[in-house]
Amino acid sequence: MTTVHDLPTPALLLDADVLERNVVAMARKVSGLGAALRPHVKTHKCIEVGRLQQQHGARGITAASIVEARDFADHGFDDITWALPLPVSRLDDVIALARRITLRVLVDSSEAAEELERAAQRAGLRVHVWLEVDCGYHRSGVDPAAPAALALARRLAESAHLVFDGLLTHAGHGYHARTGEERLAVAHQEREVTVGFANRLAGQGIAVPAVSVGSTPTMAAQDRLDGVQEARPGNYVFYDWMQAAVGVCRPEDVAVSVLATVISHQPGADHCIVDAGALAMSKDAGPGPADLRRGLGPVYAGLAGGALEDRVTLYAVSQEHGFVGAGDPGGSEGAIAGRFRVGDRIRVMPNHSCLTAALFDEYVVVRGEEVQGRWKIWRGR
Repeated sequence: MTTVHDLPTPALLLDADVLERNVVAMARKVSGLGAALRPHVKTHKCIEVGRLQQQHGARGITAASIVEARDFADHGFDDITWALPLPVSRLDDVIALARRITLRVLVDSSEAAEELERAAQRAGLRVHVWLEVDCGYHRSGVDPAAPAALALARRLAESAHLVFDGLLTHAGHGYHARTGEERLAVAHQEREVTVGFANRLAGQGIAVPAVSVGSTPTMAAQDRLDGVQEARPGNYVFYDWMQAAVGVCRPEDVAVSVLATVISHQPGADHCIVDAGALAMSKDAGPGPADLRRGLGPVYAGLAGGALEDRVTLYAVSQEHGFVGAGDPGGSEGAIAGRFRVGDRIRVMPNHSCLTAALFDEYVVVRGEEVQGRWKIWRGR
């Protein structure tokens, strides 16, 4: 039997029990609110995890890149939303994939809509398209109050070469909320803005087939989805310290962690060095509120996951080196004195699991300390 003690490091561990629990819980949540689940696979980039989501009711998936969409299409996923405002430089890829599967793309500008229409006409296809709506995040998406948004929606709905799927939004500002009440307010805003715009379009004779919303923080808080047809959370399969720190999940709900080995601990030093640096953990700073941050990720109290150390974190990184300690001068030595020897293993919870996963080639799937298998991470560019 292989255990985590036998693995070369750094290694990305995926706790199968926690993963399955998270997948089932979100599927039940979305179904109970009367919507379909179209999970975002950018978090895991893994065929096995996607199939687990399908087994628990996911209807289609959401991808972050056209390469990601193509990889999943190659493995039998045939209904994919590419949730990025359409880069016109990838129109050839879009047309090629749209010939094979139901590919749904996003636009939020007349320029992109025009280029997509021309490409679809040349190809003799009708391409599925969502209109992206800004519900308050202010990253991308049309302003639903602007006349141009209504005009673009009409253009998409009346196009002979496009299939208007409806309105799609992402409440990314839900990640900055630090209480359940704040997340619920953002979740309600996400739904109300998008459904309200759909109703206004209907009043102008523009049929909106569907409304698509959802992020992990807003779906964790959401208590109503009337007027919404689908939800697209992604991070929930793994969660991370950003989610645990603000109460979206518990630390024991985080399914991924990085296994590292202590490679240096000099006498009298207030830290030790592990072999997990920026290229294993990323440099994501973690939760928005600075007082909730734990360096580049808190350290688990044991190798089976579960409880976290009170003070010990991976508090700094260079490319391949990670600094482990309390990260506060005058208190660090007490935190790690006698705790770690060269050759010891530690397990670190990532600040942002989506970025950490994208740095590895595979998951080592575990139950407790026992290795169950290895799953490829499809992270091509």
